[in-house]
Amino acid sequence: MMRKLSLLIAGALMGASAMSLVYGAPGSTANAAGSETYKQLAIFGDIFERVRAQYVTPPDDKSLVENAINGMLASLDPHSSYMNAEQAQDMRVQTKGEFGGLGIEVTMENDLVKVITPIDDTPAAKAGVLAGDYIAKIDGEEVRGLTLNDAVEKMRGLVNTPIKLTILRQGADKPIELTVVRDIIKVKAVKFRVENDIGYMKITSFTEKTYDDLENAIDTIKKQVPNDKLKGYVLDLRLNPGGLLDQAVSVSDAFLDRGEIVSTRGRDPKDVTRFDAKAGDDIGAKPLIVLVNGGSASASEIVAGALQDLRRATVVGTQSFGKGSVQTIIPLGENGALRLTTALYYTPSGKSIQGKGITPDIKVDQPLPPELQGRDLTRGESDLKGHIKGADESDTGSGSAAYVPPDPKDDLQLIYAEQLLRGQKTDPAFPPNPEKAVLNQ
Repeated sequence: MMRKLSLLIAGALMGASAMSLVYGAPGSTANAAGSETYKQLAIFGDIFERVRAQYVTPPDDKSLVENAINGMLASLDPHSSYMNAEQAQDMRVQTKGEFGGLGIEVTMENDLVKVITPIDDTPAAKAGVLAGDYIAKIDGEEVRGLTLNDAVEKMRGLVNTPIKLTILRQGADKPIELTVVRDIIKVKAVKFRVENDIGYMKITSFTEKTYDDLENAIDTIKKQVPNDKLKGYVLDLRLNPGGLLDQAVSVSDAFLDRGEIVSTRGRDPKDVTRFDAKAGDDIGAKPLIVLVNGGSASASEIVAGALQDLRRATVVGTQSFGKGSVQTIIPLGENGALRLTTALYYTPSGKSIQGKGITPDIKVDQPLPPELQGRDLTRGESDLKGHIKGADESDTGSGSAAYVPPDPKDDLQLIYAEQLLRGQKTDPAFPPNPEKAVLNQ
C-alpha cells in the first residue's frame, strides 16, 4: 500500500508538470494552486511512510488512512464523514427503519460522544441515557482519541450483549455508570393516538417508512373520530433528529395543497433544487398544530418550516436545533461511502435555518422536573464545533431544551396545542390563514 501511494503521488506530480508545459503559462494562478496541492499530498505520503516505518508499534494501515480521511472531513463541518463498507451498510439499514444497537443519536463534541437524543422505547432510553449526556468511556475504554465512527462501532454488537457506558452529566457529582443491553432497534416512525376530539401524531424519525406510517395514522384517526367531531391534528416533531429529505417532502406534502416545500442550494449559484407540493390535503384542511423543541432537527425542521411559511400550521414550542445543511451519500463501491455536506436548504420564504432554527409562532416553555433542574439540556447546531455559519445565524444561536415529559398530563406544550384546537386558547396566528401564505410560484 505504501509503494502504491508513493507511486500515485509521484505520478500525479509528473502529470502536473507535463500538463503545465503543454497548457499552462509559467507562473499562472491555476498552475501554482495545483502545484501547492500536490506538495501537500507529498507531505502526507512522506508522513504516512515514516509512521509505518518508525512508529513504536506497527500501525494498521487501514486505520491510519481511515483516520486521516475522517480528520480531513471533520475539519469541514460536524456532519461530513467517511463510512467504511460495514458502516455504509449500517447506514443503509438504519434508513430502512430497523437496525441493531443501543438506540441513541450521537455526535462528537469536545473529544467525547455527545448524546443528541435517545430514541423512544430503546435500550438506551430505558437505561436512563438523556439528551446532552457525554459518553466518556465505552466498556472502560476512553472515548478521547476515537473518531465518532470508531465509538459508534464499539457501541454496536450482538443482540442481548451488555455494554457499560461511563457518562458525564451536567449537575452530577461524579460520572454515571450505566449498563445497556444491545437489542434490535425497530424504529416506529409514527406513533399516534386519539385524544377525544383531536388526532395526535408523533414522528420519531424520517426513514423509508415514515410517509406510509403517517398515512396509516391519518386513516386510522379518521375512522375513529367522525369528521364533524374532529377538531384538528397535532403533529409532534419534538426530539426528532431528522433523516431522509424525500420523506420530509412527502410528509409536508400530506398537509399541503400547493406551494414550495423546500429548496436546496449548493456551491454553484445555479445548483438549486426546488420541491413543490402536489394538489390534495390528506387531512381535509383541518386545523394543524406542529410541536418543536431543541431536539427537532434537519428533516423535522423542513416540515415545520414549510407548514409555518405556507401558513398551513401553527408552530408551538421552543427554538429548534438549526441544522439546515444537506448531506449527500456518495457510494465508493467496496470502499464504503462518503457523507458530504453539499448544500443548504431554505424554507418557502427563502430563509436558511442553518445555525438559527425554526422560531415557533407561539413559544411555550416546558419546565424541567426537579431531578433534571440545573442540568443543561439545551441543544443547537450553533453549539457544534466547526458548524457551518448560517446566513441568518444570530448571536443567540439556535436550539433550546430537548425535553418532553413522559406523561402527557405534564406536557405543557401538548396541552397548549390541544387548547388552541378546542378554542380554549386564542392567538392572532391561529387558525392559520392559507390565503396569506408565502408562495414562491
